[in-house]
Amino acid sequence: MNLLDDLKWRGLLAQSTDETQLKAALAKPITLYAGFDPTAPSMHVGNLVILTVLRRFQLAGHHAIALVGGATGLVGDPSGKNEERILNTEEVVEEWVLRFRNQFSKFLDMDAPKNPARVVNNLDWTSPLSAIDFLRDIGKHFSVNQMLAKESVSARLEGGGISYTEFSYQVLQSLDFLELFRRHGCTIQIGGSDQWGNIVAGLDLIRRVEGASGNAFTVPLLTKQDGTKFGKTAGGSIWLDPAMTSPYAFFQYWLNTEDRDVVNFLKVFSFLSHDEITELEKSHSENPGARTVHRVLARELTTLVHGAQNCERVEAAARALFGQGELSELDEATLESALAELPRAIVGSFSEIPTWVDLVAASGVVDSKSAARRVVKEGGAYLNNAKIAGEDFAPSQNDFFFGRFAVLRKGKRELVAVEVSKKAL
Repeated sequence: MNLLDDLKWRGLLAQSTDETQLKAALAKPITLYAGFDPTAPSMHVGNLVILTVLRRFQLAGHHAIALVGGATGLVGDPSGKNEERILNTEEVVEEWVLRFRNQFSKFLDMDAPKNPARVVNNLDWTSPLSAIDFLRDIGKHFSVNQMLAKESVSARLEGGGISYTEFSYQVLQSLDFLELFRRHGCTIQIGGSDQWGNIVAGLDLIRRVEGASGNAFTVPLLTKQDGTKFGKTAGGSIWLDPAMTSPYAFFQYWLNTEDRDVVNFLKVFSFLSHDEITELEKSHSENPGARTVHRVLARELTTLVHGAQNCERVEAAARALFGQGELSELDEATLESALAELPRAIVGSFSEIPTWVDLVAASGVVDSKSAARRVVKEGGAYLNNAKIAGEDFAPSQNDFFFGRFAVLRKGKRELVAVEVSKKAL
């Protein structure tokens, strides 16, 4: 199966220019790019969709360019919301550009012997341009009528309006494609399906200025089967930076994927073969309760983003929290990140540690202390995976790992993190 057919099978092809021409172009190594605007300190799992496509192209022998928008990130692409984006300072965007550059290196091979990936910053060619040069050499090739027809622009015009700053974003993105064509022979741009208008405008600019042609395709904006937005939780976005979303939380996000989404996500994000995914899909259909595909998805994605060692650590933490491993064998950082996702009770000082009943009730896992007492009587109360017997049982200072944490469990699945107050440390 060729690369384009593989993308279709994985649900990674939304729109494209002439498909026959695109297939012919891919018969030999080409250069393609995707752009990422630094609108936050880290990329998120939505960006990961496009990053994995770039990686697939590089693995197939093509030349991948990841563009970070040091210039376009200062302007902002018109969003579907009826409001202007908040403009970040140059210092903030510059810092985020560096963060994005570091993240790209996790997914693209910058040292591949035949086709090393490149990271470029569009500020390099935008910053030297004067306003007059930009208007005369680039702006004159754009029809305002066509720009007004862009969906995100027309929607804003019907609402509160749009500034010239955001209106000009399409011109800046088109300039990126032209510059990469000139500098690196880049002939294909990829992006999310909401970028189709900007991408086609770039192709048109190359045709007008250089008399040359190129190709493009977009990747569907990923949503869940129920129509809800992909990559969001109650706590916000799922980030690729471990300081913003811990490897444990990242692993758990994929592990808790809905049954009807899990095979689709495995196709989109993993680099497993068609046969491997088909076999897993069959296994999932025959025994969904085993959650085999969920574990494979979580392992594949956590290894891809955070590395095999971190994946092993968070799996060990997950097992240990539910009594299938030793909590004492976890390192402090892994234990802390795992407990960060749990209901919490705070111990004010080691001199007066509350009882198990008091701690569980304070966490909100049970409605009352009487409900917590019933858990103890029924044999479902645990401290650090050891069953407790009495209602008056209270942890001791020695029960706290690293002098900071203890883990309570109600029954088989409900956990509570107990943390010593910083004032007590």
